Amino acid sequence: MDSRFLLVVFSLVACGSALKFTRYNNVQVVGFDWKNCGKPDAPAVLKSLSVSPDPISIPGDLTASASGSTTVELAAPLSVNMTLEKEVAGFWVRIPCLDELGSCHYPDACEILNQLIPPGQDCPEPLHSYGLPCHCPFKAGSYSLPTSDFSVPYLDLPYWLTNGNYRAQGVLGSKGEELGCVKLTLSIASSSINDNLV
Repeated sequence: MDSRFLLVVFSLVACGSALKFTRYNNVQVVGFDWKNCGKPDAPAVLKSLSVSPDPISIPGDLTASASGSTTVELAAPLSVNMTLEKEVAGFWVRIPCLDELGSCHYPDACEILNQLIPPGQDCPEPLHSYGLPCHCPFKAGSYSLPTSDFSVPYLDLPYWLTNGNYRAQGVLGSKGEELGCVKLTLSIASSSINDNLV
């Protein structure tokens, strides 16, 4: 899959501050877990999400599969409310929204997708091969991404998105109604390129 699409997925779920970025040459993501947090009758549901290995090395290769369904068409504007927290001294601290990253409200995720993958351009692999859409509207129905391999490149991460436990919640909405909710938990350990310079 094109790394841009992979990064937008992670960005919508676990965003960071853009105040200061550092190039990291060894990032380990450990204990990645998820669950639905929407209402029992939520229209949009993530049914499965598997990511391996554990830990995930960045840069590196990972294997992922996912499936989900929606009983309604997901069309613009499709809002996303993100809440991102970091564990500090045993307490969960909410990370504020800075430069549109962190605990933010995104009024239209469809427009974000259009910026990353211009309309008219083929969806990145493996979405293209499996006939999965990458632009709104997403028709009502079931979607499934079979087990696929991805290469994750070096990342420039905000200075605080390192060495800690994190949890994130993303709430999908439209016209004031909640369509679905997903929670993620993970731990990050990292070292920057500068850490290795003598």
